[in-house]
Amino acid sequence: MPAPVPLHADSAPYAHGHLPTDDGHELYWETCGNPAGLPALVLHGGPGSGCSPRFRRYFDPARYRIVLLDQRGAGRSRPHASEPAHDLATNTTPHLIADLEALRAHLGIDRWLVWGGSFGSFLGLRYAQLHPARVRALVLTGVATGSRAEVEVLTRGLGRYFPEAFARFRAGVPEAARDGDLAAAYRDLLASPDPAVRALAARDWTDWETAIMPAAPRSEPRYEDPRFRLGFVRTVTHYWSHDHFLGGDEVILREAHRLHGIPGTLVQGLLDPGNLTGAVHRLAAAWPEARLHVVNDGVHGANAEMAGHLVAATDHYADEAEAAA
Repeated sequence: MPAPVPLHADSAPYAHGHLPTDDGHELYWETCGNPAGLPALVLHGGPGSGCSPRFRRYFDPARYRIVLLDQRGAGRSRPHASEPAHDLATNTTPHLIADLEALRAHLGIDRWLVWGGSFGSFLGLRYAQLHPARVRALVLTGVATGSRAEVEVLTRGLGRYFPEAFARFRAGVPEAARDGDLAAAYRDLLASPDPAVRALAARDWTDWETAIMPAAPRSEPRYEDPRFRLGFVRTVTHYWSHDHFLGGDEVILREAHRLHGIPGTLVQGLLDPGNLTGAVHRLAAAWPEARLHVVNDGVHGANAEMAGHLVAATDHYADEAEAAA
């Protein structure tokens, strides 16, 4: 196996701000790297996680204009999804895609490379399907397509492999809801007027999320922040219990033909639980311009080898853009 490609040096933001929407949100954005470089948009996961400075290091700061965005309700965007009075009705996939177009216009960008991880890969795929002329290339990891099968695996199917953790997770919702849609059941708990009920539901959910990740600790450091935990779980259950607001099942896969003509790199860990549905392989098979890298010891998150593939991909697309200039 070749030596891993190192991450690029970090690049502090040279500009940032909050972009207001017409329905009361203020979206935090920042730009890093070279102001005259190849534009690249970073889409975080969750949904509801917010952007991490680490994402900047997948891009050469001398060659890229790196745009990071905290999606609605997440990170430094306002209002935050942890606020009980915040109505998530204006946080849907169509809203997020409209936000990406608004930010692109605000920054004066014609086309950009789109990088996404986990839910960010889902959002990047749907954005590219609806706005293909605005996407130079896609670089995606922890690939998710928003299907019901993926949600079912992550909320119930993995219970046979983690029976004790699943029993605790299932017991966290009312007895009448335990054999139904667990994402919807937790969503309803998170709408409770009782803050103790909301807090316990959020903790139970994040305990399950960490239990199903191989070699994960009991809880990621970010899950120890009550504000993050509540906003994150509220947003995840909101999307997962509403078919990701696509209006049907397997929409991304059924409309994979919309990606034709867009170069893509897919980097997936073999041990990613999302692989159990076969979605990433089906996507790659339906998208001739995509190259799939499966890393044998990779999980849902970039280890050194996966990070190397991601860096190599962004370097490659920068090389192509420079050659074509």
